[in-house]
Amino acid sequence: MRIPGASLAGAFVRVVDRANARLGRVVSWLVFAMVLVGAYNAAARYLGRFIGVNLSSNLYLELQWYLFSVVFLLGGAYALRENAHVRVDVLYGRLGRRARATIDCIGVLLLLAPFCIFILWVSWPSVRNSWVVREGSPDPGGLPRYPLKAIILVAFVLLLVQACSELLKKLRLRGRGSPNTGGQDRAVDRAEAGL
Repeated sequence: MRIPGASLAGAFVRVVDRANARLGRVVSWLVFAMVLVGAYNAAARYLGRFIGVNLSSNLYLELQWYLFSVVFLLGGAYALRENAHVRVDVLYGRLGRRARATIDCIGVLLLLAPFCIFILWVSWPSVRNSWVVREGSPDPGGLPRYPLKAIILVAFVLLLVQACSELLKKLRLRGRGSPNTGGQDRAVDRAEAGL
């Protein structure tokens, strides 16, 4: 029996997963850029002391923590997609696929989705105000802050959309009569869910 809307849900899952996979690759390059900027900051600080010339500036210092912030925020949806987030795994790994899918569904519906919505609701005024005044760094030579604050909204929208994708996959998996055998990886769960 064909479930109405199943093909639409499958298309949604594929688009969201593909988009977050691409974003994950971009974020991995941002990690590389962050390491380069951090290495430059450290080398410039010590070399500058040695030769008596200031080789660093607030721009480079802020760029380093801006990159860290972007990596942390935008990496969340990718980590959820890849099941790479931190999980307190006392019993979860020993449970069967359907039991894990049930726990994941409950977690998305009661914890993750409400948290994302709450953060979006609470952050919106601050982000809006930051864009209105084109908020900049309080430090001389620093970077503007308003684009970075907008990343907060983008990150939590992406996380919420990925949570919806994960929920659809888990609901599909729960609806199938798959045996309760634990220890299977994410690819097997996706294949079984038919996505």
